[in-house]
Amino acid sequence: MGDGDGWTRCDQGHKHWGRFGASGLLAYHRSLDDAVRVLLQKRASWGLGGGTWGMFGGANHSHEDPIAGAIRETGEECTLDTSVVRLVGSRKEDHGSWAFTSVVGWVPEMDHVRPASFETRRAAWVPVEEVEELKLFAPFAATWPMLRDALVRVVLIVDAANVVGARAEHGWWRDRAGANTRLRDDLAVLAGGVSDLPGDLVPYDTVYPDVVQVVEGAARNVTSSESVQVSAAPGSGDDHIVELVAHAESGTRTLVITADRELKSRVAAAGGAVAGPRWLLNHLAK
Repeated sequence: MGDGDGWTRCDQGHKHWGRFGASGLLAYHRSLDDAVRVLLQKRASWGLGGGTWGMFGGANHSHEDPIAGAIRETGEECTLDTSVVRLVGSRKEDHGSWAFTSVVGWVPEMDHVRPASFETRRAAWVPVEEVEELKLFAPFAATWPMLRDALVRVVLIVDAANVVGARAEHGWWRDRAGANTRLRDDLAVLAGGVSDLPGDLVPYDTVYPDVVQVVEGAARNVTSSESVQVSAAPGSGDDHIVELVAHAESGTRTLVITADRELKSRVAAAGGAVAGPRWLLNHLAK
């Protein structure tokens, strides 16, 4: 039992479980035929919302952030291997002095999951089309329409030549490979989450994007890192970026970072969103 277990009231006068807030994890799997299933918990009959279905989760400890809390609670309540969950995004429902954070993550394989605590009656991978047919936990039912539309990964594609130029490092034009390597290393910070995403790409407060750095010319030999995929353009960098957007993997939405007006127009025509280098550099400077 953690120090967050217990009842509290928010500024709106509602009674909530979790003295320091609560959070839940909605894990999903997208198969090769584009079918999507989400992992849901049927709550034990004796507890809050007994007999209803919702995401795994519970009260956060005083010392942990909502992401860690959601993953911990899920690991305590079912046999899902939470180490394989790839974070996609999170959204906080703020009641003032109390908040619930919905955390979404995808898994590469849909392994069989069983209950692991007395709080869980059943665990099941449910097709998204069938979720609303279940008797849902009321707070989850209210959030589900948003979550259903958010089961996608954001791919952030960086026009490296344009961004390196915008950084205006002294002498970067003499060592384009070095400038691109430094940019790659700095982009690693995005793995920790990105807020204030431009436009309405996804309904998250924070996203955890797949980062792709497109390089060309003298920077073609820059290699990928653990958190940043470097993609070398065989010819024009702009053409390669448009190709990546046009042939993006199913279940993803693309955001291209560039200030090039013509490229912006081509990306939009291919179905991608665009943000300028200043937006990205502000995040790298934090």
